[in-house]
Amino acid sequence: MTFIRRQINDGATDHDLITRYQQGGDIESLSSLFQRYLELIYGVCLKYLKDEDAGKDAAMEIFEVLLEKLKSHQIENFRSWLYSVTKNHCLQILRKQKQYPVTIDLAGAVYSDEILHHDIEFDWYDDHADLYACIKDLPDAQRTTIEWFYMEKKSYEEIAAILKVSKDQVRSHIQNGRRNLKTCMTKKNNGTPS
Repeated sequence: MTFIRRQINDGATDHDLITRYQQGGDIESLSSLFQRYLELIYGVCLKYLKDEDAGKDAAMEIFEVLLEKLKSHQIENFRSWLYSVTKNHCLQILRKQKQYPVTIDLAGAVYSDEILHHDIEFDWYDDHADLYACIKDLPDAQRTTIEWFYMEKKSYEEIAAILKVSKDQVRSHIQNGRRNLKTCMTKKNNGTPS
C-alpha cells in the first residue's frame, strides 16, 4: 500500500482536526485526518469492492466526500462515522455496477422494530436482490427516506429539512416504507414471511 503514507502525529485529536476544518476550512487538518484513517478506509473499500485498484480509487474519493460532509455534520465518534460513510460509498459503487455484497439478513432487518436507529450496524445489499427490487418499487418519498435514513445515516431532522416536510411526515414515510417492504418481501417469498 504505497499510496498510504504515515503522518506525523501533532497531538491533535480527531475532534481538533474536524473543528479546524469546519471553522476555518483548513484543508491540511482534513488531509491529516484523512491520512490518519486512510488504512481503515482502504481496508473497507477493498473488503467491499474486492479489487485493489478499485479500492484505491474509492478510498481517494472518500477525501472528496469528507470535503463536503464534514462541513455540516456534528460527529461524536469519527471512526464509526467514517466507517459508515466509506461503506455506504462502496455500496453505491456496487449498486451502480449492479453487484451486491453478502453481509446481512435483510428481510428481518428492514421491518424489525429494533432497526429504527443508526446505532445498529448492517449492510443493505445481500444476495437478496429481491429486497433491492422492493426498495426500488417503493413510492418516491418512502424510497428516498428509507435510503437516506438507513443507508446514508441521515437523521429525521436532516431528511425533513431536505424534503421540506415535518419530522412526523418523515417518520410516516419510513414506517409505511417498512410495511410495504415487508409485504413485498412476503410476496417474493411465496407468501411466507421471511
